[in-house]
This record gives sequence, structure tokens and C-alpha cells, in this order.
Amino acid sequence: MKSEEVSSLFKNLSKVIKNPKSDLKYKSKFTLLVSVVLSAQCTDVNVNNVTRNIYPKYNKPEHFVKLGRKKIEKLIKSIGLFRNKAKSIYLLSKQLIEKHKGKVPKNFDD
Repeated sequence: MKSEEVSSLFKNLSKVIKNPKSDLKYKSKFTLLVSVVLSAQCTDVNVNNVTRNIYPKYNKPEHFVKLGRKKIEKLIKSIGLFRNKAKSIYLLSKQLIEKHKGKVPKNFDD
């Protein structure tokens, strides 16, 4: 799907679904992003159980880069595909720091 198609899809969905809600528990845009990565092939309940112990201490891209992949793996080991997800979390954290000053961009173009 092309980015224009994705944008159009989101615009149309936002007209129909005014205030989308998620069962994922998060504290910021960044922790929501991490939770979404963790939620692939996993229930929101399981993600919330794991992140409940992570987010009070680790909730910024800098925290996850400092932890490194292996320590992230240990924190999320009870979630399926934890090695790939740890790698994704580490790399997205690094990219947010390098390209966006540690902030989650507001749109796809940024």
C-alpha cells in the first residue's frame, strides 16, 4: 500500500471513528509506540502485564538505547517473538533520537 493510500485510509477512518480507543495502557506517545510493537501476535492484556513493570522505569527512547537489545529481551521475554521485538524497540528508539530528537513524529512524513 502506498503512503498516499494509507493517508487516505486513515482520513476516512477518522471520520467514522471519532475517538478510537485501545486497551493498551501507556503513558506517552513513545510508550504507546512500544506497546504497539509488543502487541503483534500478542494480546493487549499480556502486553499490559509486561509493560506495567517496564514503563515506570523505562519510558523514553534514551532508556531503551541505554539498555541495549539483550536487556530489552530479558524485560519482554514472556511476550512471543521477543527477540525481534527487542531489536525493533532498540532500533526505533535509536532512530527517534537520531532523527527526531527523541520525540515520536506527529505524522508519517516526518
